[in-house]
Amino acid sequence: MSTFERHTLENGMRVLTANLPQAQSVTCMIMLAAGSRYETRDSNGIAHFSEHMFFKGTDKRPTARDIAGEIDAIGGQLNAFTGKEYTAYYVRCAAEARDTALDVLVDMLRNSLFDPEEIEREKGVIVEEMNMYFDTPRDFVGGVYEELLYGDQPLGWDIIGTKDTVRGATRETFMSYLQRWYHPSRMVLGLGGRVGDDALERAQELFGDLPAQETPAPEAVGPHATGRVKVFTKQSDQAHIVLGVPSYPIEHPDRYALQLVAGVLGGGMSSRLFTEVRERRGLAYYVFGVNHSYTDAGSLYSQAGVDIKRIDDAVTTIAGELRKIAAEPVPADELEKARSFSKGRFVLELESPQGLTLFGLRREVLEGRAPDLEEVLAALDAVTAEDVQRVAADLIHDEALRLAVIGPFDDPDRFEKLL
Repeated sequence: MSTFERHTLENGMRVLTANLPQAQSVTCMIMLAAGSRYETRDSNGIAHFSEHMFFKGTDKRPTARDIAGEIDAIGGQLNAFTGKEYTAYYVRCAAEARDTALDVLVDMLRNSLFDPEEIEREKGVIVEEMNMYFDTPRDFVGGVYEELLYGDQPLGWDIIGTKDTVRGATRETFMSYLQRWYHPSRMVLGLGGRVGDDALERAQELFGDLPAQETPAPEAVGPHATGRVKVFTKQSDQAHIVLGVPSYPIEHPDRYALQLVAGVLGGGMSSRLFTEVRERRGLAYYVFGVNHSYTDAGSLYSQAGVDIKRIDDAVTTIAGELRKIAAEPVPADELEKARSFSKGRFVLELESPQGLTLFGLRREVLEGRAPDLEEVLAALDAVTAEDVQRVAADLIHDEALRLAVIGPFDDPDRFEKLL
């Protein structure tokens, strides 16, 4: 039996359901293949700003309080998030309240007012969110790293935008973005949990009259190479670093071998990076390693918060672990531990209706299909030690290393020498 049931409405909108009859709740989520990489420089931040504005009122529910109050009245949770390649809106609620949740979500996405006065008010909220982001180096360092990797193109810009673009946004800015990208062919409705027997009919009622419309693809990521180190100078008691290499796009044939490379390096508190950087050397409180892929780009990297006086040791230690996995075969027991870690975390992630829905929609939006869970587990089982070393050796070499730093430093050259 398939994990997901997939249907396509006549207008091109997809409906993905994962029925869990034993669940008492349902997650209703609408995800769009539209995020910050679909912006121009002048409209940078509008995808995230739009997400905020969809909560501000419709003809039927004129205020944010009206929208929130209806979800509160069913004990539900209403939220949204914006990424570089997708945006999602969702409600988690008791299964019997599904239709109310869907009605609110659809009303928000189809009938939001985008009132100019609300837009002006919300600009202050976004700027304060921006200030919080910039004042949280653990979060902001990821943006510094992606700017280093991708430069002045959408994947290199912050999702939240700039203060100038946010303050300059008008109702026309929103309408131009939404009219370009918010169409059925880019939308997926996901239902996970106790879905109900009439989910497809309900989706047809709510979305079937949306007109089909072709949309362009975003610009492909272009090559970018203007340096190996980027330093964001900030007075602090701790430095935050991201050290990594460009990797593969999301649908690459070696995606699961790459996942296990990341797992050996930085998955969990017994991983190589955690053991060497924190436990043995005491260089950081937090350190991890992951791979993050987009549809046409990716990066394998480690992130850590380190002692500013010992930052050189931290950089050379992390770089050494990256080189080691490329140079030496991973022992069988360590590979099996990384494999079990990846499979276990994957299963835990999908244990809830929300996690299952989110997994399915991300895959559907970015890749055009949501695999069965057994397919993913089998693919992880198929990875060999030779695959892991081959992929690591392909990606990790001295010329590929890139380093982003936030801390009380202003000289990239001192770090360049460490790579």
